Amino acid sequence: MSASKIDRVEARTIRVPLDKPTSFSTRQVHHRDYGIVRVTTSDGIQGIGFCYGGSDAGSLVSHAVRELFAPLVLGEDATRVEGLWDRMYSAGVLQGRAGAAMRALSILDIALWDRNARAAQMPLHRFLGGYHDTTVPAYASGGYYLDGKTPDKLGEELAGYVAQGFKAVKMKVGRLGLAEEEARIRAAREAIGPDVELMLDANNAWRDLPTALRFMERYAPYNPYWIEEPFPVDDIDNHARLAQRTPIPVATGEIETGRWRFKELLDKEAAAILQTDAAVCGGISEYRRIGATAASYGVNLCPHWFHDLHIHLVGSAPNGQLVEYFPDDQVLNFRRLVDTQLEVRDGELVLPTTPGLGFAFDEAALDAYALDPWS
Repeated sequence: MSASKIDRVEARTIRVPLDKPTSFSTRQVHHRDYGIVRVTTSDGIQGIGFCYGGSDAGSLVSHAVRELFAPLVLGEDATRVEGLWDRMYSAGVLQGRAGAAMRALSILDIALWDRNARAAQMPLHRFLGGYHDTTVPAYASGGYYLDGKTPDKLGEELAGYVAQGFKAVKMKVGRLGLAEEEARIRAAREAIGPDVELMLDANNAWRDLPTALRFMERYAPYNPYWIEEPFPVDDIDNHARLAQRTPIPVATGEIETGRWRFKELLDKEAAAILQTDAAVCGGISEYRRIGATAASYGVNLCPHWFHDLHIHLVGSAPNGQLVEYFPDDQVLNFRRLVDTQLEVRDGELVLPTTPGLGFAFDEAALDAYALDPWS
């Protein structure tokens, strides 16, 4: 009997409230739903996976794990990751090549890679091949809209990240009018100085090219490093048109799934930077295919969200550029669910040296926030 035979697949839905309602360009979030999974093999070794299931209905991810994909992998060899990925993908095309079904596939794939790295007694970034040695570059992600947050307070927040050593920071844009947004960006630039990279995240704020161009004209004097998700995720053509008309690089891809959509972004020159999320796109297996495709176009990946996961993927690939890092648990409150936090050193993230992902779920925290039991 193979020691790596998959004996159990368990899933759970976790809802973690935000301490303060937090706003993006087009919506406000009060809580976050996370889908989590645990895979156990016959030798007792476990691997874990996780994703953001949305601000509501996160249980759809757990249902897809239990009902659609778990029956396909039980009894199989956990080291046959590519074959199991293909089996799950083929079985799930009718339920969704994006959204909850693909996120369920993604977290199972992540759990398999984590289990196999733990079995090999290697940190995941080294198990994947390794590139960086001890640290990886990162940027501090924040600058959300909160009631009472003035431009000066926004500047103070971002300057605080710079004081921690970060050489790049990100803020939200797109919720307010031209003058108000320019005041926020001006305050941010003045607070962080001219030498720190400033990323702007619009979260699909605009619906047409002329509107986006008006905002870009206001933003350009403050030298943004990129404009993120200016249009709805499916509007690839407008991303390409904007990229042709502004000196500000366009970054996108955090909600995209599958190598084929990313190839379309690259072919249409709709993104200078890909923000592929391994917990969304099809797991670590598909992330690596997307990263290899992007490398042949000379395009880097700055993956979205979950720094605990993406430190390993940026750390193991030559075109992994930056990890998105959340310095506290006010937005990425998944931090409350794990037993180990990443170390920051001079504005970079220290690569874990323990096997697999380098952390475990905090079972007491899971129980406190769970919508359902492990099953």
